[in-house]
Amino acid sequence: MRFDVWAPKATAVEINLPGELRAMTPGDRGWWSVEAPEAGHGTPYTFRLDGEGPYPDPRTRRQPEGIFGPSAVYDHARFTWGDHEWTGRDLRGSVIYELHVGAFTAEGTFESAIDRIGHLVELCVDFVEIMPVVPVPGGRNWGYDGVDLFAVNETYGGPDGLKSFVDACHRNGLGVILDVVYNHLGPSGNFLAPFGPYLTGRQGSFWGEAVNLDGPDSDEVRRYFIDNALQWLRDYHVDGLRLDAVHALHDRRATHLLAELSAEVDALACAVGRPLTLIAESDLNDPRMVTPTEAGGLGMTAQWSDDLHHALHCAVSGESHGYYADFAGLPALAKVLTSAFLHDGGYSAFRGRSHGAPVGSTPGHRFVCCLQNHDQIGNRPGGDRLPLVALKLGAGLLLTSPFTPMLFMGEEWGARTPFLFFTDHVEDHLREGEGARRAREFEGFGYAWDAPDPGHKETFQRSKLDWSELKEESHWTLLNWYRDLIALRKALPELSDPRLDRVRVEIDPLDRWVVMWRGSLCVIVNFCPDSVTLPLHDGVVLLASDDPISAGQSGLQMPGQAVVIYKAVI
Repeated sequence: MRFDVWAPKATAVEINLPGELRAMTPGDRGWWSVEAPEAGHGTPYTFRLDGEGPYPDPRTRRQPEGIFGPSAVYDHARFTWGDHEWTGRDLRGSVIYELHVGAFTAEGTFESAIDRIGHLVELCVDFVEIMPVVPVPGGRNWGYDGVDLFAVNETYGGPDGLKSFVDACHRNGLGVILDVVYNHLGPSGNFLAPFGPYLTGRQGSFWGEAVNLDGPDSDEVRRYFIDNALQWLRDYHVDGLRLDAVHALHDRRATHLLAELSAEVDALACAVGRPLTLIAESDLNDPRMVTPTEAGGLGMTAQWSDDLHHALHCAVSGESHGYYADFAGLPALAKVLTSAFLHDGGYSAFRGRSHGAPVGSTPGHRFVCCLQNHDQIGNRPGGDRLPLVALKLGAGLLLTSPFTPMLFMGEEWGARTPFLFFTDHVEDHLREGEGARRAREFEGFGYAWDAPDPGHKETFQRSKLDWSELKEESHWTLLNWYRDLIALRKALPELSDPRLDRVRVEIDPLDRWVVMWRGSLCVIVNFCPDSVTLPLHDGVVLLASDDPISAGQSGLQMPGQAVVIYKAVI
């Protein structure tokens, strides 16, 4: 087989194969190559540059001994797929379920996650979004400290494990979205710098150096990330990518990396004959992110909208510290439900400046919204989740909204287990300083930072879901509420209609309740503990979270902290 590596500044490159150190031949644009007919699937190898090394392959497909070990040849063609009838899934009208492979089950592997696919099928979600799976230091990590971006964490099951998981999801009708990180690399085990100018040397974000997307030699750096994205979609049959913190991608070129990636992914979708999705995490509130490239946008299929999360969180929890201050009160929730962004050009007190732009006619399905996600839980010092009543109320609006809803693992039954920030750094200075670094990241967010040590194994163990909770009546009841909401969303076209100009919201001046009209349907959420009567007549209750609900001469009467989906008779 042939080995290739990009090392534009090196004067000599060698590959270290079992029992032999072999010189590589320079080629065009800084690429080096060598033929090694004896190498095949499983063969270990490393590179040496100008006598320095050994280093793993920047495009290594497998790291069987972890990030500090040698690379290994991995032949994609050896895996037998069983998803031949899978034709893909469109994001429009879909519900996403986010999970962390290591914390989703007690075993923390792809294999054990496959055993829980039946639960997701019964919940009636459409996509499983898995947090990053590339190799990381040690055995536990959120995944955003990844290196060796073309490989899969061996702790979870390696490349074949990921393929088996995707294959099983497809055979059960579920699409798979993979979370990838292109704005920085982890601080441990990152051996890209000796090979070439992958990084700029400038701080790109709180998390690390900026990636070289627009400087000298950046053509091959951009190609590195685009080829990585295409690998997951093509070789692992993944249906979409969630792109972490794209606002930290520093690119001043005329064609932004995201627009270039969008064009490449569209071409691949034509080749494989199934829809491929790109979802950007962005805090810019810029609708150009999801505007098609032919209309001058960046061409993302969708983007996360934290604004709905913040408004929902304030409504169901009563919190208003830090960035939640801008979202306190039901008027903020009403605006987000009809406009996707609260900050669409107006003033943000948290930022101390104006922020965002109006979404215009952009359809709601282009905004992925949630009541909880890994960040919004895990960025709290105690990793604490919302209580059952808050989830019941918030889900009532989230799952009937014009946006693409996303759930976080365990939310559907009100999991009591926290989701804490956890790491397993090998180097002493990283392990000992991680807690303090984490505290600095959230200065000004309004928290008294008393988080457990991210490096303690117990921090990770506490974050694993406890599936036995489903045997408890309160958790089972909430699970059925989520199932009913999703089923109703799929049964009634009004509830998945993405046209924001057709959403009408009424709120109580005293911040007790909100009514969201979806065509002839209205979703009523009473946030206060007291019963209320609303002037709604001539209709029928389709779904209610609590009894008793009655509709009579005086109007619709509902108990405190309840949700009703009501169909008006026109």
